[in-house]
Amino acid sequence: MEFIEELKKHIARIDSLLPSIQTEEATKMSLIVPFFQALGYDVFNPSEFCPEYTADVGIKKGEKVDYAIIFNNEPAILIECKSCTEDLNKHSSQLFRYFGTSTAKFGILTNGVIYKFYTDLDETNKMDLVPFLEINLLSSTEQKLSELKKFTKDNFDSDKIFSNAEELKYTALIKEYILKEIENPSIDFVKAIISGIYDGHKTQTVIEKFTPIVKKSFNQIFNETVNNRLTAAITKDDEPEEEEIEKPTSKIVTTEEEIQSYMIVKGILAGSVNLEDVVYRDTESYFGILFQNNNRKPICRLNLDAKKKHIMIPDENKNFTRYNIESLDDIYKYKDLLIESATRYM
Repeated sequence: MEFIEELKKHIARIDSLLPSIQTEEATKMSLIVPFFQALGYDVFNPSEFCPEYTADVGIKKGEKVDYAIIFNNEPAILIECKSCTEDLNKHSSQLFRYFGTSTAKFGILTNGVIYKFYTDLDETNKMDLVPFLEINLLSSTEQKLSELKKFTKDNFDSDKIFSNAEELKYTALIKEYILKEIENPSIDFVKAIISGIYDGHKTQTVIEKFTPIVKKSFNQIFNETVNNRLTAAITKDDEPEEEEIEKPTSKIVTTEEEIQSYMIVKGILAGSVNLEDVVYRDTESYFGILFQNNNRKPICRLNLDAKKKHIMIPDENKNFTRYNIESLDDIYKYKDLLIESATRYM
């Protein structure tokens, strides 16, 4: 936490400094050098934090990278700096050239606000084109800022960072891809989503029909998740702290498998009912999925804890028929019955 607090002090200064910084040199001295000082490096010791480090590139001799962080007399991190007024997207090629001529395992491209971290995951001694970590000091969460602790002088471990870099890189790319698809779903993405819930041919008309439904469904999932967390946080804050009241321990445990079954049923019902009306209520004897959170409007009941897993679906007289299932995928076999059960209440 001490490191995060030190980092926050540095970040707090950035906004006030930015209007007066117009050059690369001013960016280095006002933003970049203090940043690495916050990471614990002696920025006034050239054997540790070396400015204008020579990185010969091919036939070009005397090429210099702005800074190199040195461990055991060898460069470990190369740092290429740009003015805070510059867009970093067009400057990675310079760092790319330096990286291949050095023993450094990591490269950082920065304008004092955004820091892009590179390594050679794809091909040894050749810097990746995509950073494995990108941090905007003015907009990153505390959780993301904590990743910087690995690059502090006291915690730096090249092998550990490299082994974690692949997960960081692809986690970021996957999140970016999913967010882009949710905002503007592609044909392939929609096909993949509906492949388990729609048995007919995935024609252009069908894809166009389901595209807004897919987008809406994901937005609802995110909204529900955020609302649930907010509700939980508010409830916790509202609980009296001065005295603890003993409450009987609930025997109800909602499992991850039950939540997955709930999501499958919601997926099946997408396009047939308003998904906000589809809720679950766990009990000691079964996991129930209801319409409008009304016990008199059951869509189905599942028992996934029994020796024989089963789903029970009611008819128009609320008489339940039991269907054994081997896995959650078997729920899709009862798609028509589930849609019939849910739409009956509309």
